[in-house]
Amino acid sequence: MSNYKINDLVATREAFGDALVEVGKKLSSLLVLDGETSNSTYTDKFQKLFPERFLEMFIAEQNIASVGLGLSKMGFIPVMATFAAFWTRAFDQIRMAQYSKPDLKFVGSHAGVAIGADGPSQMGLEDIAMFRSILNSVVLYPSDAVSAAKLTRIMVKEPGLFYLRVTRNKTPVIYKNQEEFKIGSSKIHKSKILNHKSKVLIMAAGITVHEALKAQKQLAEENIETVVMDCYSVKPLDVTTIKYLIKTIKNVVVVEDHYPAGGLGEAILSSIIHDLSLINFIHLYVRKIPRSGTPEELLAYEEIDATAIVTTVKTLL
Repeated sequence: MSNYKINDLVATREAFGDALVEVGKKLSSLLVLDGETSNSTYTDKFQKLFPERFLEMFIAEQNIASVGLGLSKMGFIPVMATFAAFWTRAFDQIRMAQYSKPDLKFVGSHAGVAIGADGPSQMGLEDIAMFRSILNSVVLYPSDAVSAAKLTRIMVKEPGLFYLRVTRNKTPVIYKNQEEFKIGSSKIHKSKILNHKSKVLIMAAGITVHEALKAQKQLAEENIETVVMDCYSVKPLDVTTIKYLIKTIKNVVVVEDHYPAGGLGEAILSSIIHDLSLINFIHLYVRKIPRSGTPEELLAYEEIDATAIVTTVKTLL
């Protein structure tokens, strides 16, 4: 089992690849399908150890989904990986698959503007919306290597249609190896400020969790307390914790590396629609057509980085 240390820099896509290998050693029914991106999704780690259980499907995402469904009905557990942006090509097959009570595990790498220099054609910015729209889907978006590895194992073990969104960038490990993760749950990070009530709730997932934590640290230096909620289970959401927190924290910021329609923000809004009149709610998301640049430049350009979060929090107070 992988052993990560706090603050190690590891991409969640690589942790996903490592977890596949670990699960593959114990589960002979696990098959991996990739769309000629295995050196980017890190499914090549599985391929090297289990070449007979790896299927190179080339650049044909519709075929990956169709073959995966067939394999799942034969009793195999197919994990299918490519760039998040490319799954949009296969939406018809994914939509139809849901009617066969499938056991399918879709993985989208290189999600969001945070991929940087590859440019907008490679940025998955509609993928959460697409997979959320499937009636009985589960959508998971880990922020670090530990959560990515744990959620990969859960995804493979649990039956159903899953989507795991992983990040290109190396990000700091923020969770200990013994941390537990569950479908429909979340993780809470509090400022360490004595004698101050929490003033703002910042909800994020994946790459924006790290921006939120940077913002939290900056705000703490100014004696502004925040709570950061890592919504790694985008569907189903941890609605119980969200509703509990907004009872006492009336200022809410949601920040995500995704277009506004169908993403984390809309998921949260739909869960608290009856409480909206009681809180101040601001949604930060990708609002401009992205460009090519460094990840830092793109996050700043779309105003979903730590600086934008700090500015937004201050406007709420």
